[in-house]
Amino acid sequence: MVTLQLRQLSVPPGHRVIVHDVKWQEFEAILEELGEHRTSRLAYSHGTLEMRMPLPKHEKAKVIIGDLVKILLEELEINCETFGSTTFKREDMAFGVEPDDSFYIQNHAQMIGKERIDLTIDPPPDLAIEVDVTSKTQLDAYEALQVPELWRYEDGKLQINILQDGKYIESKISSTFPNLFIIEVIPRFVEQSQTLGRSPTLRAFRQWIRKQINLT
Repeated sequence: MVTLQLRQLSVPPGHRVIVHDVKWQEFEAILEELGEHRTSRLAYSHGTLEMRMPLPKHEKAKVIIGDLVKILLEELEINCETFGSTTFKREDMAFGVEPDDSFYIQNHAQMIGKERIDLTIDPPPDLAIEVDVTSKTQLDAYEALQVPELWRYEDGKLQINILQDGKYIESKISSTFPNLFIIEVIPRFVEQSQTLGRSPTLRAFRQWIRKQINLT
């Protein structure tokens, strides 16, 4: 048997490495060794570990979508706690995942001041966001951890997945923002940011959402 150390692995941007037969204790050790300040993302599903390195294009989309969600929450006066790419995991389920962004909304109050998350006690995030998700490992983990709403952004399109009876179903409407056609609005402003730039796009989006509020 050949044993490799993590420092021997190099994952090019835009690629992923899948490792099989990884025990939970090994997954925990890998998380500790890699630390919190890293660009790679991990997903774990019943012994399968996936390591992926996002492209700059991915990171820009992730940031702008997260900013748009924050503006929505602010302008609609919806309280939230953001947990970014926190590792959400449960040993008893043998699942772990790190979203591109995550929000506690309905359960925000009990997450105020939290520095560590224990999903045997704490609820999962109400909304998780993933950019360019093609991995079954990641999707299985979100479903198993019972994340109520998952947004998947890929190739300029947004897919909204809502948890019903323990399984994700694709939806045209966001449970978090049911009165807005999020599935079209978010991609439109993400695309706009690629030509107009981040700051003007966010200002335009804030003006748009305020106009929608005044119309209701």
